[in-house]
Amino acid sequence: MWKGRKGGLDQAGAENQEAEPMSEETFDLELQSLMTEETGGKKKKKKTGKTWTRKRKIVTGAGALGVVFLLLRIFSGGGAKPVTVSTIPLSKGEVVEMLSVSGPVQGTDSVEVVSNLHAEILELTVKEGDKVEKGQLLAALDDKDAKKEVDIAQNGYDLAVSTYKDKQLEAENGYAKAKQDYGMAKAAYDRSLLLFQGGDISQVELDQASAAVDDAQRQLSSYPLTDGKPSANESYGLQIEKAAFELEQKKEDLDGTKITSPIDGTVVRVNCKVGRFADKTDDDKPMFIISNLDVLEMKINVSEYSIGKVAIGQPVEISADILNGETVKGEVTAISPTGEEKGGGSTERVIPTTIRVMDQNTRLIAGITAKAKIELQRAKQVWVAPLSAVLQQPDGTMAVAAVEDGKVRMIPVKTGVESDIEAELIPQEEGALTEGLQIIDTPSSMITDGMAVTAAPPVQ
Repeated sequence: MWKGRKGGLDQAGAENQEAEPMSEETFDLELQSLMTEETGGKKKKKKTGKTWTRKRKIVTGAGALGVVFLLLRIFSGGGAKPVTVSTIPLSKGEVVEMLSVSGPVQGTDSVEVVSNLHAEILELTVKEGDKVEKGQLLAALDDKDAKKEVDIAQNGYDLAVSTYKDKQLEAENGYAKAKQDYGMAKAAYDRSLLLFQGGDISQVELDQASAAVDDAQRQLSSYPLTDGKPSANESYGLQIEKAAFELEQKKEDLDGTKITSPIDGTVVRVNCKVGRFADKTDDDKPMFIISNLDVLEMKINVSEYSIGKVAIGQPVEISADILNGETVKGEVTAISPTGEEKGGGSTERVIPTTIRVMDQNTRLIAGITAKAKIELQRAKQVWVAPLSAVLQQPDGTMAVAAVEDGKVRMIPVKTGVESDIEAELIPQEEGALTEGLQIIDTPSSMITDGMAVTAAPPVQ
């Protein structure tokens, strides 16, 4: 029996007597004695700033009393009392593995409206927050210079067309004459050939007739033909094409003096003012930013280490300060086929991913940062235990420690789907896990198979 610090261990009593209940006063003296420090051969009591309850004394002195129990076991040859462990009943449930990310909320379709015209803004017809339709007027610019440019371009085009027509007529007339000259030269040669064969003309005269045919042939061939018909030189056609392109550009510039919305949406930014030039906006920002805010989405970056578990169609739970504790539903709708640098000097790569907000008419707005929890995996009606209950054994395998008939039974398991605090348990042996089985919720590495323990419910 433990008699206190005066006489050390009373071995005879330890062997032959049962432990007697301690009084409150005796318990306090024993605890204080255990917590005494040896300093230069003298004993000092640890100071405390407040009075301890009996419960706190027991918890705090548990480690020291463990040493005493070990000494008892060594000196008495008897077994120590079973270790008290906290257990929970095993049951089936649901485990969800989530990936938490954050990113900006924005419209599903967003465009920047700009102008390269150095023209004064005469009128702004919208303001930030206005809903607009595709083709709706946003701003009107001074169009005087643009109209002059169109007139000049039109004149250039008309001149090119007129020149082409003149050259085309010349080609047709020239080709007709060349064709006639060739026919006459060919007929003269045929007559000369007959005369030469009859000995009426010399070889020189025949050669002259032949040369006249060749000259006429070359002249005829100098006229290009299109589908068998003569046409003006190709360069005149190219001049028309160039003039037509320039005219089209000038007309587009004139149309550009009426700034319109390219999509249905909401005006989220206006970076221009009446009296300023359209191509000289505030900080060189676009004149307008139009976004479709009817459907919102989040642009997030997923780590290369997690992207393998992310898939299109996975449900997402979205939260933000503006929602005041509420959440909205989302869904993964796009995953980039390529990764990019995370930045900040990190070698980790991230993959841009899009989450569509599925709930409509929420308080979410574009431009804020929201948090999203992507549901990676969900397991239903499976054995579930706290992650702290899964013990890694010396050989690297996993197990849970069940308490049966006052003894520990190690049950080998694998973990399936894991949340932040719980895990799906998959027994290595079929039927090893049963409903209501008492397992230790936080087993120590000192717990071994077959160890005697006393099961106690977890502290509430």
